[in-house]
Amino acid sequence: MTTNKIPYPKHLISFTGQINLLKQRGMIFGDEPKALHLLQNISYYRLSGYWYPLLADKQQHIFKPGSTFETAYNIYKFDSELRKLIIAEIEKIEVAVRTQTAYILSSQHDAYWFEDSSLFSNPVRHAKLLSKIDEEYSRSDEEFIKAFKSKYSNHFPPSWITMEITSFGTLSILYENLLPGKIKRSIAAYFGLADKVFASWLHSVVYVRNICAHHSRLWNKTLSIRPLMPRSPRNTFIKLPANGTPQVYFILSIIIYLLNTINPNHSFVSKFKALLSRYPSIDVRAMGFPNNWKTESIWKD
Repeated sequence: MTTNKIPYPKHLISFTGQINLLKQRGMIFGDEPKALHLLQNISYYRLSGYWYPLLADKQQHIFKPGSTFETAYNIYKFDSELRKLIIAEIEKIEVAVRTQTAYILSSQHDAYWFEDSSLFSNPVRHAKLLSKIDEEYSRSDEEFIKAFKSKYSNHFPPSWITMEITSFGTLSILYENLLPGKIKRSIAAYFGLADKVFASWLHSVVYVRNICAHHSRLWNKTLSIRPLMPRSPRNTFIKLPANGTPQVYFILSIIIYLLNTINPNHSFVSKFKALLSRYPSIDVRAMGFPNNWKTESIWKD
C-alpha cells in the first residue's frame, strides 16, 4: 500500500520569529533575552520535545494556560543531567561485560575464540561481526594496539585486548550470537541472570547508551525495545508485569541490578535521588515510575 507523500511544508523561522510563534501559541517567557540565547544555541527542534507535555492541543500546538519557556528548559536541563549520570554508570557495566566475556571464553577455548565461527549460532552474522571488529581494530589509535601491531604477526590481538576496542554494541551482538550452552549461561550467571534475559538487557542498555551519547531526549521516552522481565533473578529486582515496561524506570532498575553485582557500594541510587531533589517539579510518572518505587528494595539507598 502506497501513500501520496507531500513535500515538507515548513520554512526556516528566525530566532525572534520562533519566540513570537511560541507566544502566539500561548507560551509565556520570564526572560526573553535568555530564551533567545538558548534557542540560538540549543535549537527550537531539540527543545520542542520538552515543551510537548505542556501542549493542550498537540495538533495545533496550543499551550496549556500558564505554560512557560522556563518550565520546558528546566525539563531539558534535568534530562541532560540524567543522561550524564546514566552514561557514567553504563561504562562500568560495559567494562565488566567485556572482562567476563573475554575471561570465560578464553578459559574454555583459547585467546582467539571470537574468530571461531563454530562457537556462534549464525555464521553470516559472525562473519559480519568479525568484519566489524576488524574495522574497529583498524581504526583504533590506542597505544596498546599500536604496540601490538608493531611487535606481533597475528591479525588480531588476543580477545582480552581485542574486546577492549570493540564497541558495546558489537559486544552485545557477539554475546547474543554465541551458541546456547554452558559458556553463554556462565557469562549471564555472573550477573545473576538467564542467558536470554541477559542478552535482552545488554541490547537495551546499549540502546539507552546510544540515546545518551547522542544527547537525545530520554526523560519521558517510550523505548522502542522492551527488555525481558527475569523470572527468577539471583538477586533482588523490582516487581513488574511479566513483559516489563518500555519506560525509563525499568532500564534504570536494570542498571541498578547490574551495578549491584559489579560494585555493591555504588552510589547511583543516591545520585539519582539527589538529581530529583534538584528538580522538584519533575514528574517521575512520565518516566514510568510507580507510586511505590521508593519502597522497592533496589531503590533504597
